[in-house]
Amino acid sequence: MSEEEKTDKIISQEMEQEVAAAAKDKARSARWDLNIAIFLFAVLILIIILVTYTKAGPEIVAPVAAVGLSMVWLTGWRKGKQLYNRFYREELLKLEREQKKAVRETIEDKIEETIEEQVQKALRERWRS
Repeated sequence: MSEEEKTDKIISQEMEQEVAAAAKDKARSARWDLNIAIFLFAVLILIIILVTYTKAGPEIVAPVAAVGLSMVWLTGWRKGKQLYNRFYREELLKLEREQKKAVRETIEDKIEETIEEQVQKALRERWRS
């Protein structure tokens, strides 16, 4: 493997890590939405009703609270995982577009340089003759 291939592989691994980190940050911030907050509020109301109006003991309230909180956590975790996958794909597409744009701009610059050099060379030859 040549040095350029090693460098490209290192760069792509670093870029992939950056993409994964960006996707993870976005997913983490978007994981807890209004639906999960409402569900958590409903669990809290259910616990308050059980304790206040039914005089239920801890043997009833504790499992209800544990199941409710477990469901909230599981829902948030599942949604975070889905969002991570979606954001990861979006970040990869964005990175690919940026790389293609950079390559296209580099090629266009090289073409412009080549054309400009050819024009300058032709002008120099014309002035000499």
